[in-house]
Amino acid sequence: MKKGSIVPWLLGVTLPLYILDQITKFWVVDRFVAPWIDAPKDQKMIEVIPDYFNLVRVHNQGVAFGMGNGTEWAPLVFPFISLMAFVLISVGLKKSFFVGKLGLLAVSLLLCGIIGNLTDRLVQGWRLEELAGATTWEKFKAGYVVDFLDFTIPLINYRWPSFNVADSCICVAAVILFISGWKEENNKSEA
Repeated sequence: MKKGSIVPWLLGVTLPLYILDQITKFWVVDRFVAPWIDAPKDQKMIEVIPDYFNLVRVHNQGVAFGMGNGTEWAPLVFPFISLMAFVLISVGLKKSFFVGKLGLLAVSLLLCGIIGNLTDRLVQGWRLEELAGATTWEKFKAGYVVDFLDFTIPLINYRWPSFNVADSCICVAAVILFISGWKEENNKSEA
């Protein structure tokens, strides 16, 4: 892979999606009361499509589907995992693991998701009003990812765990990596 070939992807995909992710999350935090505050329904959610899709404010200190949420170790472990992901992506780029346009698209989406959620973990605890006089450590430990897209699958009456733009980028990147790996295997078997 040529040096610098990831830069257009970072500027054209990662940066715009990161900005969208952060704008939507800051809007949600400013628009809705914290989840634990008793407030009228219009201060806690907006029904976009009744019974199907809402905008809400969820604090997620865990990972996918809220695993690890509310544990003492989550605020310490998950920023470290994000840093390890950066290292693995860097190694993957140097070793040309991510090949072609699909690979570079997947990397740019992964980076958006990782940076977006890491930004939340490092910033959102500082924004909590109840921690105004708290120590830096307490604010760091209170960091969380802002999730706000809330869907219900009506046929089975299942409420999907809330997510955000960064989470969507990570999921789409995983699908793209699977497809690009599958295409690569097919190309090798045909050769």
